[in-house]
Amino acid sequence: MPHSIILVEHPAEHALFEGALTCDAVLPARFDAGRRALMQATSEALLKGLAIAEDVSGDDPEERKEATPSQQRIEAKLDLVLSLLGRLARRHEDALPVTALRWSHRGLRLDVATPLPVANGTNGIVTVQPAAWLSDQIELPATVLDQVEGSQGLQHVWLQFDALNAGLAEAMDRHLFRLHRRQIAEARQLADRT
Repeated sequence: MPHSIILVEHPAEHALFEGALTCDAVLPARFDAGRRALMQATSEALLKGLAIAEDVSGDDPEERKEATPSQQRIEAKLDLVLSLLGRLARRHEDALPVTALRWSHRGLRLDVATPLPVANGTNGIVTVQPAAWLSDQIELPATVLDQVEGSQGLQHVWLQFDALNAGLAEAMDRHLFRLHRRQIAEARQLADRT
């Protein structure tokens, strides 16, 4: 999804993103303060399944495989069913707000419209819908590093991931790599058009 990148000069920005593979995206996401038991294996399985689905469907323009017409019809029908199921599921729960974010394996920066009622050091859970077309979400334990008023009327909230298990950390790294590669390919396509 195209979006403008907001560059922020702040120590938390350096702590989370300096020297790390970083992706900028606009995705449904939210931070909720408070600890609760997390099934990290569920988020790991979702990211692994997403990787398989995207590798098969060839979302990366450089690696897109030609599908037969029958495969394209099946994929289109599956997309419609997933979309319908996602809309039905969202009727029964609070939908995540669409949020500009910067994401690395160390944490996230959420660019939200209103300040979050949390202090630095607050523990909680970041919920993110990792792909725009997928209605499911991952949950990641995180701690608030800082929150400042930013440009364009947005509040920048930096969240550092806490105690991710090795499998979830690896699945997230692979997801971020695919997002980063896709962003580079989209930027190239845009540059070729101009």
